[in-house]
Amino acid sequence: MEHHALVFALIGIIGIGAQWIAWRTGWPAIALMLAAGVLAGPVTGLIMPEETFGELLEPIVSVSVALILFEGGLNLNFRELRKTEGAVSRLVFIGVPVGWLVGAVACYYVAGLVWPVAMLFAGILIVTGPTVVLPLLRQSNVAPRPRAILKWEAIVNDPIGALCAVFTYEYLRRSDEGGTLLSVIISLLGAAVIAGFIGYAVAKVIAWAFPRGHVPEYLKAPVLLVAVIGTFVLSNFIQQETGLLAVTVTGIALANMRMDSMRDIHPFKENITVLLISGVFVLLSASLDLDVLRQFEWRFLAFLVVLLFIVRPVTVLLSLAFSKIPWNERLLLAWIAPRGVVAVAISGLFALRLNQLGYADGSILVALSFAVVIATIIAHGFSIRHVARWLKVTGAQKKGLLLAGSNSWSLALAEQVRSLDLPVTICDTSWERLSGPRQAGIPTYHGEILAESTEERLDITQFQVLVATSQNEAYNALVCNEFAPDFGRDSVYQLGGTGDDEDHRSLPEALQGRAVFTSGIGVEEIIQREREGWTFRKTRISDQFDFKDAQATLPNEANMLFLLSKDGRIRFFTHATRPTPQPGDVMISYGPSRHGTAGQPKAAQKNKEAKA
Repeated sequence: MEHHALVFALIGIIGIGAQWIAWRTGWPAIALMLAAGVLAGPVTGLIMPEETFGELLEPIVSVSVALILFEGGLNLNFRELRKTEGAVSRLVFIGVPVGWLVGAVACYYVAGLVWPVAMLFAGILIVTGPTVVLPLLRQSNVAPRPRAILKWEAIVNDPIGALCAVFTYEYLRRSDEGGTLLSVIISLLGAAVIAGFIGYAVAKVIAWAFPRGHVPEYLKAPVLLVAVIGTFVLSNFIQQETGLLAVTVTGIALANMRMDSMRDIHPFKENITVLLISGVFVLLSASLDLDVLRQFEWRFLAFLVVLLFIVRPVTVLLSLAFSKIPWNERLLLAWIAPRGVVAVAISGLFALRLNQLGYADGSILVALSFAVVIATIIAHGFSIRHVARWLKVTGAQKKGLLLAGSNSWSLALAEQVRSLDLPVTICDTSWERLSGPRQAGIPTYHGEILAESTEERLDITQFQVLVATSQNEAYNALVCNEFAPDFGRDSVYQLGGTGDDEDHRSLPEALQGRAVFTSGIGVEEIIQREREGWTFRKTRISDQFDFKDAQATLPNEANMLFLLSKDGRIRFFTHATRPTPQPGDVMISYGPSRHGTAGQPKAAQKNKEAKA
């Protein structure tokens, strides 16, 4: 028992540790998790999943993949699908059969597999999967449309690839018993339809029960998880591997039913998914048998080259022929197709079944699938940023500032940010209040930033920081609290705030954004200082002119606002954080005009007091 607990702890530490290192270094998380799992498993023997979990390993991985697919489906909104210009439907209805056929030809003629095994393995290779694509997209600056296409393709094609493998296996099994191709097609299509219906029915029940109070708030997340697992298991009882299709349908259906209660569950299920992706990747890579890899033959290397440079490009380019997708985006999509958890898990499952049917090539599927996973993760994980930049398919190179609330102060701040060559946008519900920014040439968004429609009309990935600058401090806190999961709690700021948690008349600090100024200046104080002619100042820090020198030039009452570092990162001075300026950084401060003693620089004030 203690050994099992230790293994669970090691899996969590290794998986999340790899994700953290990826965040700090910018390296691909999937590549680090793969390397960490191999080191912990076959290299050092710290984690031996098959010995530890035995027969439970397969259901653990299967249920984890189902939950990952469900969470991915929850992120698939049909409004986003409309932005893909029909590319996703083309990749499903054209790309799947083309990829299956071309992949089978490559498996047969290059990898040397017999035709039945080649067809089955080619079906598995259709799968890219959210376990690899989502971490890859999270760490890359890909433009919104190709990002959406890759995400939709990964989640939708995941169960389809599994069904293609099931179809081939069932045909091979039933053909020995006198079954026909037509009978296999009819039975599998029927099972897929039933699985889809089950998934949709579960979504409808949840959408009916949650808003009507039939499930208390504290049970909604557990009920949802149990419902997903039950849907997966029930569908698999009807036909193996249709459970993945069912849970994907459940997720997509719920994502498009506009359930308010789902908003509170999103952070929880995203955290669960990160844990599952990390754990499953470590488990499967630790399960790698070095003896199996020794079966790797040189012709497999040629197969990997063909898979990367012929099979995937042909599939995508034929699917998107005559579409509205620009050529640079098509080329990016033709290159990026990492394989991951599902490909390995399904390969291992069918390798055993093919051996039982008498197909000797089934034994090498595990080695070949791991080779595909390793090759695609390394090739695509380390190249996606460079390829996207080379093809000019990236989002904003410099991530800027999003201001929620238009007034004279936010306009002056926006002009300062624009002078630093950073993107800035001002949001407001009032067209009249946005007239000033429009006249100044500042990008604006007219609408309620808290509305669901904002997600499809405003790309928040181009911003690194949000500042709520409306004249209502409670609204500012609401905006910050809503967007904290997207930007990070330390990257949402507001005017006002810094309430005392022990004061029952003020909002708790946990519900607010970080105060824009170290002193927690409120909206009324800002308005008063605007009337008194306070202005923003920009000061560059250097080796000869350090932070203390910069402070000495500021008026006595001036407040340091934020630093822009050399790498383009914005860091505010708040009551909780005080960044340390380095040479090359630019400091933005806010203070009174230099009139009278109160507005004199601190150094000048000290000299005057000394003379007196």
